Amino acid sequence: MAIPIRYQELFNLSTLGLSPDSFVFANCTLQSDKFICVRDQSGQQAQVVIIDNSNPASPTKFPITADSAIMNPTQKILALKAGQQLQIFHIEEKRKVKDHVLNEPVSFWKWISSNTIAMVTDTAVYHWSLEGSYPPAKVFDRLPGLRDHQIINYMADSTQKWLLLSGITQRDGAVVGNMQLFSVDRNLSQPIEGHTGAFTKVTLKGSDTPSTLFSFANKTAAGAKLFVLEIGAEQSRFEKKIVDFFFPREAVNDFPVAMQTSERYNMIFMITKQGYLYLFDLQSGKTVYMNRITAHTIFATARHEATNGLMGINTAGQVLSISVDENNIVPYVCRQLNDIPLAIEIASKNNLPGADELFVRQFQNLFSQGNYQGAASVAAESPKGLLRTTQTIQRFKTAPAVPGQPSPLFQYFSVLLEIGPLNNIESLELARPVLQQGRKELLDKWLQEDKIGCSEELGDLVRQVDVILALKVYYKAEVKNKVIACFAETGQYDKIIVYAQKVGYQPDWIFLLQNIINANPPGALKFATMLVTAPDGPLVDVNAVVDAFMQRSMIEEINSLLLDVIGKESKEEHAALQTRLLEINLVNGYAKVAAAILANDMLKHYDRAYIAKLLERAGLYQKALEHYTETADIKRVMLNTHSISPEFLVGYFLNLSPEDTLDCLRELLSANKAQNLQTCVSVAVKYSDALTPTALIQLFEDFKSYDGIYYYLNQIVNFSEDPEVHYKYIEAAVKVGQLQEVERIVQESKFYDPVKVKEFLKEAKLSEQVPLIIVCDRHGFVDDLTTYLYRNNLTRYIEVYLQKVNASQTPTVVASLLDADCNEDYIQQLLKMVGNGCPVAELVEQVEKRNRLKLILPWLEARVAEGNTEPATHNAMAYIYVDLNRDPEKFLVENPYYDSVAVGKYCESRDPHLAIVAYKRGMCDDELIACTNHNGLFRAQARYLVERQDQELWGKVLVEESPHRRQLIDQIVQTALPDSKNPDEVSSTVKAFMTADLPTELIELLEKIVLENSLFSGNRNLQNLLILTAIKAAPERVMDYINRLDNYDATDIANIAVTASLHEEAFTIYKKFQHHGQAIQVLINHIGDLDRAFDFADAVDHPEVFSKLAKAQLDRGEVKKAIDAFIRASNNEYYRDVIEVAERQEKFDDLVRFLQMCRAKGGKDPIIETELIYSFAKTENLRDLDEFINKPNCAHIQNVGDRCYNEGLYQAAKLLFNNISNYARLATTLVKLEEFSAGVDAAAKAGNVRTWKEVCYACVDAEQFRLAQICGLHIIVRPDELEELIHYYESRGHFEELLGLLENGLISERAHQGVFTELAILYSKYKPDKLMEHLKIFHSRLNMLKVLRVCEKNHQWNELTFLYVHYKEFDNAATTMIEHSVEAWEHALFKEIIPKVASAEVLYKAIQFYLEEHPLSVNDLLSALIARVDHSRVISLVRSLGHLAVIKPYLLSVQAENILAVNNAVNELLVEEEDHINLRKSIDSFNNIETMELANRLEKHELVEFRRIAAYLFKLNKKWRKSIELSQEDKLWKDAIDTAASSKDPKLVKDLLTFFVENDRKDCFAACLYTCFDLVQPDVALELAWKNGMTDFAMPFMIQTMRNMSDTISQLKAAVFPPEQQQMGQQAQQGVQQGFVDPQQQQMMMQQQQQQMMMQQQQQQQQQQQQMAGSFGFVQQGGSFNGAPNTGFGSF
Repeated sequence: MAIPIRYQELFNLSTLGLSPDSFVFANCTLQSDKFICVRDQSGQQAQVVIIDNSNPASPTKFPITADSAIMNPTQKILALKAGQQLQIFHIEEKRKVKDHVLNEPVSFWKWISSNTIAMVTDTAVYHWSLEGSYPPAKVFDRLPGLRDHQIINYMADSTQKWLLLSGITQRDGAVVGNMQLFSVDRNLSQPIEGHTGAFTKVTLKGSDTPSTLFSFANKTAAGAKLFVLEIGAEQSRFEKKIVDFFFPREAVNDFPVAMQTSERYNMIFMITKQGYLYLFDLQSGKTVYMNRITAHTIFATARHEATNGLMGINTAGQVLSISVDENNIVPYVCRQLNDIPLAIEIASKNNLPGADELFVRQFQNLFSQGNYQGAASVAAESPKGLLRTTQTIQRFKTAPAVPGQPSPLFQYFSVLLEIGPLNNIESLELARPVLQQGRKELLDKWLQEDKIGCSEELGDLVRQVDVILALKVYYKAEVKNKVIACFAETGQYDKIIVYAQKVGYQPDWIFLLQNIINANPPGALKFATMLVTAPDGPLVDVNAVVDAFMQRSMIEEINSLLLDVIGKESKEEHAALQTRLLEINLVNGYAKVAAAILANDMLKHYDRAYIAKLLERAGLYQKALEHYTETADIKRVMLNTHSISPEFLVGYFLNLSPEDTLDCLRELLSANKAQNLQTCVSVAVKYSDALTPTALIQLFEDFKSYDGIYYYLNQIVNFSEDPEVHYKYIEAAVKVGQLQEVERIVQESKFYDPVKVKEFLKEAKLSEQVPLIIVCDRHGFVDDLTTYLYRNNLTRYIEVYLQKVNASQTPTVVASLLDADCNEDYIQQLLKMVGNGCPVAELVEQVEKRNRLKLILPWLEARVAEGNTEPATHNAMAYIYVDLNRDPEKFLVENPYYDSVAVGKYCESRDPHLAIVAYKRGMCDDELIACTNHNGLFRAQARYLVERQDQELWGKVLVEESPHRRQLIDQIVQTALPDSKNPDEVSSTVKAFMTADLPTELIELLEKIVLENSLFSGNRNLQNLLILTAIKAAPERVMDYINRLDNYDATDIANIAVTASLHEEAFTIYKKFQHHGQAIQVLINHIGDLDRAFDFADAVDHPEVFSKLAKAQLDRGEVKKAIDAFIRASNNEYYRDVIEVAERQEKFDDLVRFLQMCRAKGGKDPIIETELIYSFAKTENLRDLDEFINKPNCAHIQNVGDRCYNEGLYQAAKLLFNNISNYARLATTLVKLEEFSAGVDAAAKAGNVRTWKEVCYACVDAEQFRLAQICGLHIIVRPDELEELIHYYESRGHFEELLGLLENGLISERAHQGVFTELAILYSKYKPDKLMEHLKIFHSRLNMLKVLRVCEKNHQWNELTFLYVHYKEFDNAATTMIEHSVEAWEHALFKEIIPKVASAEVLYKAIQFYLEEHPLSVNDLLSALIARVDHSRVISLVRSLGHLAVIKPYLLSVQAENILAVNNAVNELLVEEEDHINLRKSIDSFNNIETMELANRLEKHELVEFRRIAAYLFKLNKKWRKSIELSQEDKLWKDAIDTAASSKDPKLVKDLLTFFVENDRKDCFAACLYTCFDLVQPDVALELAWKNGMTDFAMPFMIQTMRNMSDTISQLKAAVFPPEQQQMGQQAQQGVQQGFVDPQQQQMMMQQQQQQMMMQQQQQQQQQQQQMAGSFGFVQQGGSFNGAPNTGFGSF
């Protein structure tokens, strides 16, 4: 019996390399079905591993040490807890979200939603939100009854208004559970006895709002109970359920640990400690299923959203999924529990199969009892709409009503509406009476509430009443064309396109638009705009839309539409549309609109030439000019200047070439120069650069228009650099009388040719000479100007020029006048008039050149008397005083205004001493040095340099290249410096010598100052400088200076001496000034004499000296001497260096002495004590070593032990490791000493894998296999170490011992997947006979993929098949069995797995395999594959192998599917078996066959029945004649007659009658007339019968024919003649017969009756035509169908 649940292992955590110790409640958390978070300790590294359940093979690992870690239920957010420190990290964004330090420890925490963590402490419960920066908020205090409990769960309902805290504790040998239920709204807690609970949202029957059901389970000594009750409701609608449930006898101590609910199925999943699963119905509390699903405790659970079930993790690392099996739960409840009401409730509530017969039986019983309400409820709740069919509705329609109750149909629909939405059939049946009663608002209400199903038929029905309501129906039913029709009909054009694009529908947009234009033009524009401006591109051709609007002359609408299409950004793809837009407006009288469009510059790509012509015709010359490109067109249009804006015309020339522009300007000037001159000037100004001023000036000159030249150049001259432009402008200004402009331009312009302009102005003979004056003044023609004015008696302008224009040109004017022999009085008058405006230097120069200096003396004296301080004036006075020798030295010393350089230069050739005075007064260093050098005045130069104290100047005179340096130095040393009393002068001079790098001269100078008794003899700086200079330039003098001088800086001098390699001098200085440390340093480092250094140290006997000596000896490797020196100095500063060198030289005895001194002086130092222990070990002084380590010390014994171990000092290492209880290292050391048993004991105390491995490998190498196995059992429980251990055993050939080790490891509680896997691999390699047994027992605990590969490699096909099956690799399993059938094939197993194969190719391969090797079982195989294979392909495969008959049972079983290949194959087999009866049944039952092929095959069959079937097949294919001929050949007359009758062909019937007559088959002739009565012409039958003597056989046919004819005439009379006419006709006839009516009168009456009949027929024809026209939406006008459809939306 199938169970009602689905149970499967999703994956196993142990396969991910995680330690089994991690699969416990404290280390492994499951907050939702998305992630698993594991705190794992692999080796020495702690890590947090996050497994994404959708991709468990790729876990994410973080090296994090934390007490607890939990993953967010929906996002990659990790929460960590370490002590009271809480942190939240966003893994993908790599950032910390929040952190907090709680005041008390957290005993349990959990995510209760995607943004809230709940934390339980010993006293309270806190909630911590991810949002904001708020700390955890306290929600409620824990009840005292829960204080000593272990908290195992905390949960909240979906609204977080109800909270549940669950805990367990041990009491009286049993596990007791208690819970605390807290209401957030009421802020109240309630204690509850229970182990576990859950909240569920459920919509109860008869309610529209969901309720919160609280379920919990409790086990006590009295028994176990399940409680289900509603919480949070003022009036409970749910009856509280308390249900007993039971634990098996073998699980009396078991108790519930987890509960999850399924809102989808209304089921409760409960897990117990010992792995039992209980499945309860939520609302009834009944136990549906109970069984043990795992032997390992499930410690973590969560809802599994994918299956609406439960996900859990057990201590074996299995991740399990448990859910309801929809196909089996209802049958299970029916048959196993025999609870029919519960089965019906589950089936109806969850829409599950399995109770169909129950629902049908219950419905029929209630209906037959007249309980229509109950029957309706059963039908409404039937699963998968089993009873909600048309037949059910018809039964309620036809059911008799019960008096006093609504009709059964009304009751049925009422119940359906209460339960849920109606289906399409129900909705249509309900809508008809509702609309008939005018209650469409009810329909609208149900539609809004989604209580009725929408269909096209319902929409058509509703549309007759309300279009809007019908639109809603069509929309929900997705009847696209009618939705659009309704949108259009109701004017909702904006929704049409949106809807069409949304649903992917493409209507005929143009036809729809034409209808809208006729009905609503404004709406049509809006709709058309939407069509052509759709975001994803136009939905219709824009031109077609424009044509539609043009048919109604809707120009404005076209403009709006096209402008919307073209948009603000003109695109080349819209060129034709742009052209058409302008054309429509220009041609149809909308020229202003076209102009406005063009003015907006919206269009860029239209046909400009075509539009230009239209613009010119419309009188838009300005716009036409913008579009024309041909020069002839432009000239023609441009002459219409009266209609063209001048500004536009000027701007338009920008589009023309320079040549065309000049031609157009010439055309304008020729046409009307006076009118167009201003425009031409404007054009010339604007396009001057392009047209060139030369061409434009020439143009105006050709028309003798100097005004044009002037106005044109006036605009450009200020920006032009062309000399010709400036000259022409000056010329034009002169000719038009604009002298002020001439004056301005010559004053401001820089570009005219001054010579040319000057000559032009001279020739022009202007009334005012100001322009000429300005030109000459600006361009240096002052002498020419002066001469021109003086000779033309225009001296007034000379005075004007000097007074008002440029007084600075007075020297030039005076020079020109002197050259022109002008009167000196006039010149002096000019100078007096100019006054201070005249530059003195230039005037003096000009006058001096002409030897007329005395001419200006009165003027100079007047200037000085006026207080003039200008240097030039005083320079001139100095020149005169020197020349006149009027006490010049006094003047040079006292006058502060003259220029020293100028006057000195002037004096050098006359008196050098005066020059030196002038230079010294002005500090003219270079000039003074040059003058003294030239004249040999070195003493004056030396004194000047010493007094000047200018280092830069010193540098110039002391350069080596100077030929006068030696003479100058002699004067400095002999006279200048000894005479100086100023220390600054001395210092500056010394510095200059040093800078000039003159050491010899400097020594000479310093000896003069320092060694001789001078004012500066005791100066420290000078002594330092003397010694330093000697060190540099005269080392042999240094020792003498050191001994003679006492006031110098000894330390600095000594250091410099050392640097200069004067080591003895440095030693002497240090020794002289008692610097012993530095002295011995020189002996050690520079002189390098350690013996001398030892003698010096011994003489001084100072610790510092011995320390430095010891360090030097140590550096040279003299360890013993160095240690003696260090001990004498009592210095342990360099103990690290001593240790290093001593150990390198293995001087451990001396090192022991040194270290003991260091320990005695420096106290406890870890390095010293550590090295002392090592030294004891190296000297094998184990007694002192043991004594030392057993006393208090701070040595690093571990390090020393490691060193001893690495160097083979195992006895010492044993003492050291034993002292610090490092059993891991002790174990390896003991192994090295071959003390294996003690080593195993030490490894047990160490308890780490690495130690076990080392001891184990050593025991294996020593063949101590018993001890090795003890170690190995502790190694194989570590997945990461297993492979290495196996390789070690295998590489040494110890296979039996390895198998024994792993076999013993299987019984360990810590045995993991790797142990079972590797043992299987080893069995495969070395003991294959044990492999299958191992696989059968432990296949669920293997890494199947790994074992699969090994079995495949070792050709163990049976085992490989077994693994493939259990690995659910059914394709590979089947393939293996096929390819290795001798070893692996088993029919029962193969049949079981083949339906589960995924690849279709494997299925066909299996069929071929069976046909070739096991043909008798092939039908059994095919029966299992009916639903999976392509029957046509199977038949093709079998046919190719020649075994079609073998699979006949299979073919018959699938023939019901009516497949062509199957039918053909069955028919082929039936033909071969000559089974005509079943062949005929097959043809009649299954029509999908190749009838003609089969007919042609059977046509020549030797058996008549098969030929009869061939005739039947020809008949089915309407091959009537062929069928009849075949029946005639076999004399199957009845078949021939039936075929002729079926053909409906009178000719075939006639031929058959003729055949019967010719063969004298009278019976067949009569039968054919009877069967084919409607197809036989009476005359044909009568003729054949009369000619062949068969009249008697034809008589029944003739009788029937006459009867039919009589009936037809009667019917015609009744239809043609009204009753009154028939009565009149009868009376008339009677009258004629009686002689009362004249025959002529009777004939007239008959004619009138015929006319009336004809008129009636015409009227009937007209009515029919009108009806036809109306059905197509047209009206008849004038006898023909014209006009438009009567509605725009009839086609929809």
